[in-house]
Amino acid sequence: MNLNQLELLRVLKDTQFNQSKAAEIMHVVQSAASRQLQLLEEELGSPLYERHGKKLLGLTPLGEQVMEQVDRINQAKKNILSIADDFRENRNGALHIATTHTQAKYLLPEPVQKFREKYPGITIYMVQSSPQELIEQLHQHRADIAICTEKLDEDEKLVVKSCYEWQHIAVVPRHHPLAQGDVTLGRLAAFPILTYSQGYTGRSTIEKAFKNAGKELDITLSAADSDIIKTYVRLGLGVGIIAGTSYEARNDNDLVARDLSHLIPRSVTKIAYLKQLYLPTYLQYFINELLSKAAKEQAY
Repeated sequence: MNLNQLELLRVLKDTQFNQSKAAEIMHVVQSAASRQLQLLEEELGSPLYERHGKKLLGLTPLGEQVMEQVDRINQAKKNILSIADDFRENRNGALHIATTHTQAKYLLPEPVQKFREKYPGITIYMVQSSPQELIEQLHQHRADIAICTEKLDEDEKLVVKSCYEWQHIAVVPRHHPLAQGDVTLGRLAAFPILTYSQGYTGRSTIEKAFKNAGKELDITLSAADSDIIKTYVRLGLGVGIIAGTSYEARNDNDLVARDLSHLIPRSVTKIAYLKQLYLPTYLQYFINELLSKAAKEQAY
């Protein structure tokens, strides 16, 4: 067994078991890659892949267990490089952030700006997607850190840190009936609701609040982007329920924001990374900046 054979397993996983693509990435001919795989399976005494002819269909039960160890080895290789970079105080590299649109627009600009000032040689890559896909980015080693509200607590392989609490608000045009008077779930339920897509920005908390109150939630439009929701509120399609941090007084002064913290429980945005991940100095700095910014804002 050698590291090249284990790297081949990782590349096969990344290419959906495409042997020709894996061989190309490994800079060997396909027959050589197939031979290395055969030698490894012979050494282990059992197939790692289900096959149809020469085509690999998926991992066997043994293959699944072996891949867990391969992932750990791959992470260890990355950690070793990070440790060496830290030892040499190398300030070149990359920071990969996986997050949602809401966090990218309203939470991250200031910490990213400070990070760039301190680490100008570090390239920042930001991927915006759904919480479930953000978690997959971590496990595929395509992101160092994930930042969102939903899903992170459900994965036992992640270190999860609470970043800041926030509440939902309702946004309506100034002439809308909900612009004045007490806001209740009953009054909200009387109008079409525009809010986040499933899995985004506390959508599950919204649904639970209405369900517990015995009120039917009529969602006529859902989106991952707060700005899209506000756009269609302006067009008169219904009442928007968005994160309070998404309301910008200067840009949204044509809309009235109504606090819903007494109706919908507060949500918590979290930071997560793999438990096995070595945190280089620059990543520790970035995480601390996020936590510091959140602490300062919630102190006011």
